[in-house]
Amino acid sequence: MCDANMMDDADWQALLAHIRAHPVEGNPAEMRRAFARLAPPPVAGKALEPGGVPCLSFGAGGPPLVWVHGGGLVFGSPETHSAMASYLAGQLGRAVIVPRYALAPEHRAPAQRDDVLAVVDALDGPVDLGGDSAGGQLAILAALHRPDAVRALALISPNTDRSGQSVTRIPNSPSDAMNDHASDLRLAKMAFGENLAADPDASPLVHELSALPPVWISAATSEVLLDDTLLFIRALGQEGVPVAARIERGLCHMWPLWPDRLAQARATLEAIAHFLNAAPVQGGDTSMEKIVSLSC
Repeated sequence: MCDANMMDDADWQALLAHIRAHPVEGNPAEMRRAFARLAPPPVAGKALEPGGVPCLSFGAGGPPLVWVHGGGLVFGSPETHSAMASYLAGQLGRAVIVPRYALAPEHRAPAQRDDVLAVVDALDGPVDLGGDSAGGQLAILAALHRPDAVRALALISPNTDRSGQSVTRIPNSPSDAMNDHASDLRLAKMAFGENLAADPDASPLVHELSALPPVWISAATSEVLLDDTLLFIRALGQEGVPVAARIERGLCHMWPLWPDRLAQARATLEAIAHFLNAAPVQGGDTSMEKIVSLSC
């Protein structure tokens, strides 16, 4: 199910056909190869190794944005997200650094979070931090562990809830071209183990969130993780954390991965750049009037 305007959008329909032609399934190695074929052609970046973690950097200037790629903590890479990161760097006018963090199931949580923390610790802070899907989950966890090192957070459809509060994971599975509840759950168990409730990092929503910096967050109405975003927005508001939210109609999970194909992807990345470039410096004005917005 999509918004009527999306149904008539030729670029969107072409992207849907591309997604359907490249299902991400099988064992972890097969999923990684499939996702690499699904992603846009790689854009060249500069190899870095802050904190001993291999990264690709796009653009130049600071403070940098550390972008944590999605892929359920099992697949994805700086290369799969290079088109997105390169476009975002151009809009920001600053460097975007994408860590090649350890992947599950070869490396169980918290290895992924710890790699992101190593990158943040090695950079001259404070930095901006962002991520999509499970990468957004890692970005939240890293910001919770390093509240003084992160200036602002940008999140696209982060996984925030494994506690059972989300009500869109099952109902939105048929309408999300890039995700479904069963697959999302399988990936999470590869990283966190069978008992997700035993690890609070599987559900950032249940953490104390008041120390987080200003947050920009987006999701699509048709995606599985919509309520993960809505619940997180509510929790941030209850904690008094400045938050800007952008809810898109009719798109699928991870739509900003394709700025080469989709105007809506470019618009989302441009909105992130605008927010981050307008975010207050550390110790500056973080008044809700200047930061909070909600758009559909």
